[in-house]
Amino acid sequence: MTESITPWLQRAQRALRHHWFDERSTQRLLPKTAQQRIGQAVEMSERSHSAELRVCIEGSLPPSYLWRPANTKRLVRERALAMFGKLRVWDTEHNNGVLLYLQLAEHAIEIVADRGFNGRVTAAEWQAVVQQMGLHLKTASTPQMIEAAVTGGLQQLSALLQREFPSHGHAGNPNELPNLPHVG
Repeated sequence: MTESITPWLQRAQRALRHHWFDERSTQRLLPKTAQQRIGQAVEMSERSHSAELRVCIEGSLPPSYLWRPANTKRLVRERALAMFGKLRVWDTEHNNGVLLYLQLAEHAIEIVADRGFNGRVTAAEWQAVVQQMGLHLKTASTPQMIEAAVTGGLQQLSALLQREFPSHGHAGNPNELPNLPHVG
């Protein structure tokens, strides 16, 4: 009997945790001015390579995710993949879009890269960026610290993107995706 209750209780705890995070919470943790500076960091990064970066920061998972019988890490990955499609990060000319996804209620970070990165950047390299950002976000107690963690992660991503997709001048590198983070 307890075996069937435990997963249900875990899902209920997850739902309660996400109930407290909404777009207003995200706006408090990352105000508009910080979002603009993150957008500027994306713009500066994209000047140094021909890949496209998109940042997505969500306070909580949608209710449809919360009661699924899956572990939270898998649900966050599924949500990042869904946002990769919804935000059309996959729809770049050279298939070199990268989504940096932050899920605040779960303190989770995911990187989703388009197929142009296959065989170019290893899972360990992406994971190193996630781990470094995670260390900074775990101790982040102010909006400035959260912003610094995100921009630090963008700098690490930029180094990988510069290596694999060096810039060929601004004329050959149109901005295909919005630079401001998607906040939800």
